[in-house]
Amino acid sequence: MTESSGDGERGEARRTALLRLTGISALAGVLCAALVLPWVGAIGLVGRDVASAFMALPADLEPPPLSERILLTDTDGRPIAEVAERERDLVALDEISPWVPAALMAIEDERFYEHNGLDLRGVLRALVRTAQGDLQGGSTITQQYVKNLLIEEADTEEELARANERTVGRKLVELRHTMGIEERMTKDEIMEGYLNLSYFGSGAHGIEIAARRYFSVPADDLDPAQAALLVGLVRGPSYYDPLANPEAALERRNMVLDRMAETGDLTAAEAEEYKASGLDLEPTERGGSCYSSDYPFFCDYVMQWLEDSDILGETEGQRSRALEQGGFTVRTTLDRDAQTAAQEAVDRYVPHEDSTKFAAEAVVEPGNGKVRALAQNLRYGFDEEDTGTTSINLAVDRDDGGSHGYQAGSTFKAFTLAAALDAGLGYGTSFSAPKSMTVSGMRNCDGGRMSGWEVRNAGESDEGRHNMISGTKGSVNTYFAQLQRRVGLCETSEMAKSAGIARADGEPLGVWSSFTLGDQEVSPLTVASAYATFAARGTRCEPRPVEVVSENPVDPEAGRVVVGNTCEEGAVSRRVADGVSHLLQQTFKGGTANGLGIGRPAAGKTGTTDSAAYAWFAGYTPNLAAAVAVGDVRGGEENPLQGVRIGDRYYGIVYGGTLPGPIWQATMRGATADLPEESFPPSPSAFGDPDADRPESRDDDGGGGDGGGTEGT
Repeated sequence: MTESSGDGERGEARRTALLRLTGISALAGVLCAALVLPWVGAIGLVGRDVASAFMALPADLEPPPLSERILLTDTDGRPIAEVAERERDLVALDEISPWVPAALMAIEDERFYEHNGLDLRGVLRALVRTAQGDLQGGSTITQQYVKNLLIEEADTEEELARANERTVGRKLVELRHTMGIEERMTKDEIMEGYLNLSYFGSGAHGIEIAARRYFSVPADDLDPAQAALLVGLVRGPSYYDPLANPEAALERRNMVLDRMAETGDLTAAEAEEYKASGLDLEPTERGGSCYSSDYPFFCDYVMQWLEDSDILGETEGQRSRALEQGGFTVRTTLDRDAQTAAQEAVDRYVPHEDSTKFAAEAVVEPGNGKVRALAQNLRYGFDEEDTGTTSINLAVDRDDGGSHGYQAGSTFKAFTLAAALDAGLGYGTSFSAPKSMTVSGMRNCDGGRMSGWEVRNAGESDEGRHNMISGTKGSVNTYFAQLQRRVGLCETSEMAKSAGIARADGEPLGVWSSFTLGDQEVSPLTVASAYATFAARGTRCEPRPVEVVSENPVDPEAGRVVVGNTCEEGAVSRRVADGVSHLLQQTFKGGTANGLGIGRPAAGKTGTTDSAAYAWFAGYTPNLAAAVAVGDVRGGEENPLQGVRIGDRYYGIVYGGTLPGPIWQATMRGATADLPEESFPPSPSAFGDPDADRPESRDDDGGGGDGGGTEGT
């Protein structure tokens, strides 16, 4: 057809021919079988019963739902990512340029609308030569559609191998399925199914994505040359890839245009005009992955969570199949304000150009576990040669796509405070805290006696007598070592578990003498979630990035599955949580978090590990919690944060209050800007005077004094 001619008359002729020929469909199959099956005794179909045996082969292949993209949105329903195992957008035949089926039939199956699905001469030629060991084509569009369906349905490597077999037996199964498809589907349905199912290279499944991938237009807008290029790809998507092999693609396109002239779809002059043009590609970057998202690490976390959640199925296989199938919408918990604030903060203080240093942050909502933001300075990428990029989500656990974690330093002292309050000790519990001391007499959870632990303070001003308030404000190591011994090492670790602490590498939580100084490798998300337990007055919630899963990507209300909270009220007693919140508020009042306030009530704790291998800050308001970790991607123990330049600032040593603290502060100011200002509950009277006597506090803007412990044995 030319552009000026309609396809109504031709379509009517095809329909008339189809009606005339459907009556001989079975006869054609029997004839085909009788001609070729004497050679295939290996599958048991020989002799005079070959025709009936052929007709007895299964013909019940039904087109499965085609895989589509998964749409991720933020908490307000605005798209943040589209993810697909196979990037595809389904379109109806009337949404596809008529030049596409015209070009396809010209190069693959000119009589598509006129035969019953089997081109007997082509089938016979292909079967005979295949039987002789010479692999041949000759398939009709319907046969190709059947083969693609069998490949699409394959769930295992074995099934995929069978679908791709080049044997006479496999060809016969396809032929029988072809007859079944022709009996149940119209030609237009087959054509539409074929064009949506076919692979066009460069990650483009289906004609709509192919049109956008190579020409940045919808399939409805394809001209004859563009249509010819695309349909020419289906025989060899890699070889004819116009992005990688433009010469081969041009030659193939021109072959299709010549065939379109021969079939009358184009005049000879029109074909020559189109052949004289270049490929004129306007490619669109491949989508369908978290890499294309503005929030790639959050997207990656969502996909990992869905793969492990029973929302999509009870078994791993069911979940994997659902993710591969796609076609649904996920409303995530991502809050753009919180995410933007966190990302801007980590980028400001630890630019990704400082590729050896990382900053990672997680923001969680107390009382429900909703993960509101995940940010890190390193960009999302897979090229090891590209500095400043990584595919590892530094803010989450290893099983969620993260790392093995980082020692959390003195942020763990909050759990020692909680264990002490839970044991009935009050704010006034005091010890003489020398600069250094050896602590002995502790036992692990198996009752084993720990060897003596040498612990020291980070600063001279920490020395003296301290109670819970002054010890917390100054983050005094020797005070907390004695408090842990008083309450019990096992009790301290169990309290941390109750709050939500677990190792990032999935190993059991270790119980060593230096537990209170944060000798466990954990992720920022875990620490933020554990601190959120205190903010929620003792209710511990599993972190989650998903709110609603909807079956219909167009109508988010269709087939809605609301993801509930996984929370435990009283995981930490309410009065203990309130007591911890009171103590951690003091750090902003002349303590290690001095100068890091956010203009509303907040509680927080700095953390610096031995020799400043890693630096942390974790804190919360009653309605939001966040934790920040900073370190070296090459390993903090070998590359401590000492004598380093990060961004435009030189640090003799990085403490929790000097770099992670400002990141946390900037994040929380932005993330809480539109949240109601809430106050913490009053300090529980059972713990004594909230303004108990304490030594004079230094005012150093959070510049240190909370590191320096050594690991116990």
